[in-house]
Amino acid sequence: MNYSKIKKFDATNWDGINTTIFFSGCKFKCKGCFNSDIWDFNTGEEFTDEVMTVFIEYAKSKHVDGVCILGGEPFQQDLDMMLYFVKRLKDEVNKPIHIWSGFLFEQLIVNPPTRLILEYVDTLVDGQFILEKKDLSLKYRGSSNQRVIDVQESIKENKTVLYKYD
Repeated sequence: MNYSKIKKFDATNWDGINTTIFFSGCKFKCKGCFNSDIWDFNTGEEFTDEVMTVFIEYAKSKHVDGVCILGGEPFQQDLDMMLYFVKRLKDEVNKPIHIWSGFLFEQLIVNPPTRLILEYVDTLVDGQFILEKKDLSLKYRGSSNQRVIDVQESIKENKTVLYKYD
């Protein structure tokens, strides 16, 4: 599994300062995708334990509020490695984890490997980007069909709960 970029201090994807990783590879290939240059799963560098450890050290910084995981498509990666990654983040960093996916929450939560990953995630921006529904005024997402899900509340209530923000 490869990643294309790590941002030690990122203020573009979520509120505050976050440590962000962009994984390489996506089969959705949404028209107008802002990251189409990383659709190829072979783009970038290998995501090794050493890279993971460096990322975690960045995220531990007192200046960092949370972690952003984007792609490509995070849920089209090595799911065992992704689970190990989010577990380590929760255990070692214990800051909010925000993840973006073209899959819908309802698809991810019923699939045992992806559900396990979601158990460590705080928010999920779900749904494929649709160019015709692009809206630059939206917070955290690119098109109006996408939702910002409060994952932990959704798991607790056994239904999709939208994340509340201003």
